[in-house]
Amino acid sequence: MVSLLVKEKLYINEVVLGTGFGVLMGPYVANVFSPRSWGAEQNIITLEVMRIVLATGLFAVGVELPCAYMWEHVRGLLIMVVPTMAFGWIIVAGILHALFPMLDMISALCIASCLTPTDPVTCAAITRGKFAAKHVPLKIRRILSAESAANDGLAYPFLSISLYLTAETSTRVAIGKWFLVGWLYQVIFGTTLGGILGLIFSKLMKLSHRRGLIDRESYIAQYLALAIFTTGVASSLGADDLLAAFAAGSAISWDGHFNTQTEGDAFASVIDYVLNCGCFIYIGAWLPFSSYNTSDLGITPWRLCCLMIALLVLRRIPPLLLLYRFVPEISSWKEALFSGHFGPMGVSAVFVSALALTRLPTPENPPADQQQLLAAVIQPIVSFVVLGSIIIHGLSIPFFNLGREVHSRTTSLSLNWTWTNRTTPDWVLWARRPEGATATPSAINIAVADVERGAVPVADVSPCNEELDCDDSETVLATSGRDEVADVSELITSRSHRPREDEIPGLDSRVKPGTEADVMQAEDLTSPNNSQVKTVRFPSTQ
Repeated sequence: MVSLLVKEKLYINEVVLGTGFGVLMGPYVANVFSPRSWGAEQNIITLEVMRIVLATGLFAVGVELPCAYMWEHVRGLLIMVVPTMAFGWIIVAGILHALFPMLDMISALCIASCLTPTDPVTCAAITRGKFAAKHVPLKIRRILSAESAANDGLAYPFLSISLYLTAETSTRVAIGKWFLVGWLYQVIFGTTLGGILGLIFSKLMKLSHRRGLIDRESYIAQYLALAIFTTGVASSLGADDLLAAFAAGSAISWDGHFNTQTEGDAFASVIDYVLNCGCFIYIGAWLPFSSYNTSDLGITPWRLCCLMIALLVLRRIPPLLLLYRFVPEISSWKEALFSGHFGPMGVSAVFVSALALTRLPTPENPPADQQQLLAAVIQPIVSFVVLGSIIIHGLSIPFFNLGREVHSRTTSLSLNWTWTNRTTPDWVLWARRPEGATATPSAINIAVADVERGAVPVADVSPCNEELDCDDSETVLATSGRDEVADVSELITSRSHRPREDEIPGLDSRVKPGTEADVMQAEDLTSPNNSQVKTVRFPSTQ
């Protein structure tokens, strides 16, 4: 009932609203909805809920990107995904190992693999908003969406190497399994499988369309049906289901036929919106607030806050500032800073942490070894970072908008004060003055200029004489040559007017020199610099 006000005026998206509502309905406030009270199966339920939401979101990102976008922008994507993820993974692991000394480096790498990927669901909710569409370049929004979808699926190799190193006694065996299973089978096979499924369904739907066997509503339904089908096939085969869903979405819209058939329909956006709201309500109720102060495991609020601040500053911003010159879609350091800041952690982090728990032993109290310690601390740490990211990244757009409005109101207040306290006509306030000139009429350095007739001014400048009456109807213009006269003329022509035949082209018709009384040429005066000064009289603008 207030969605227009909240989303289009306050720029608060469903990520923040859903999480807040979930916290209110959760066990720490209303105790209406408590996923953690479902027993041993709650982690499996959490994993599958996050999987469906992620797969649908990734499929939608692949469909909404332009035709063959991944192939045409492969260079920028590779630079943004591979070195940025690797850098962030190592840096986050180092920060975790420093703040939580009980964790060894391998356990820190496992937790870092949950926090390395950018969440495509949160990123899409931010970059699709009205504020982003108005103020963020389209190329930046597209590259951020594609990068968040690609690096989300690439979280599997980072997680698998950490788990193999934790579980295997031999480092050589762990690296071998990581290369064969983590990269060749899960990533490469999963991507290929998704691309093949997407191309097959694209050909089948075009064939059905040519023969009149499929309607528009069936095209729209493919958003959900194909995403779930691809995810189910890839997951059953043990491949990377998230990358498969993204590859299927990109392949099905490779030639633009699917986009053309679904263009202008809001049903897919409604499905995406409903799934996102439900997912973040679930996350809000799932957050383990009581675990954020567990001194036995080394988890304290100040450590978690320090971790959140360090992640915001060091996880993505440094590598993108160093590498943005090699990314064609990012043209300045400001865009690189923006892209580095908007790397939210949300659904993907919860999904990877739940997936890690399925590969770890059930922790005892106290934990008996490093694997049990990792199983005990991974979700409290990840969930706190997710909560902080939702708050900071989800509210960044409203704060940016608030800053713009405050700046706009301050500028307006300053202009209004100047307007009411001026001693010169309003249009002169915007005229460019020579170097060293001040804003007050008594201190304006002027040269000889007959603005109405375009006379060539002298080169020397001199301060305004006290003998001249510098009121609202008699103004002394500061010029230093033809350039200054041209600047004033350009400024005047920015106002709408009806030109006169005897006017200089570009001069505002509001400045009417028609009679002798309106325009008079002053007698030659001698300034301290022996410069000539002419006074041009204009009608009062009051």
